[in-house]
Amino acid sequence: MATGWAREGAVQEQIDSTVAEGVELARSRLGQAGESLEYCAECGDEIPQRRREAIPGVQLCVACQEEADHNYRHNAAFNRRGSKDSQLR
Repeated sequence: MATGWAREGAVQEQIDSTVAEGVELARSRLGQAGESLEYCAECGDEIPQRRREAIPGVQLCVACQEEADHNYRHNAAFNRRGSKDSQLR
């Protein structure tokens, strides 16, 4: 693969680093250790028992979690490290 002035393996290192950061972010957002809440921290609706069993430390109902995920995605910073433009500057 032609990489210009980059040393051999530099592109793969960027990819691996980006994936590792994504995995770490996902793990940090999965859930906190500890007891799951019976009622949503945002709206106060009951969190179903099956959700509490499936996700340890859950604090939001499905609707509030979807809203939080939607807001998070739109506020996330753009990762320029892997973009072609950042490699040309």
